[in-house]
Amino acid sequence: MNLFLRLIGLGLTLWGIYVLGENIFFTTQAFPYFWRGIAADGSVLALTAGVLMLVLLPRDAKSWGLLPIIFAIVLIIASGRAVLQPTSLWQLFLSLLALTTGYTLLTTGRIPL
Repeated sequence: MNLFLRLIGLGLTLWGIYVLGENIFFTTQAFPYFWRGIAADGSVLALTAGVLMLVLLPRDAKSWGLLPIIFAIVLIIASGRAVLQPTSLWQLFLSLLALTTGYTLLTTGRIPL
């Protein structure tokens, strides 16, 4: 039963990410051209470094991996390559509810009440 609840948690987490990310579009039209190249390269390198830090660092230092990931997200948005479409409050509520409930189920194996 515990494994089944964790699988449901994984499904809810992925579904919440999908619903939230459904209104994010990535484009290649950004100005100026020089900044676009630096931001694209920097975001890929920062994202790679952040994921490696989250996976490879000891447990106490894993939170440092979030800094390069946040920096990569800022670079993507600043380069003009990510277009955020309007989303309804209902979609935001459902995605955040699915994300938090799914993550809790995935980590603890219990239904949060």
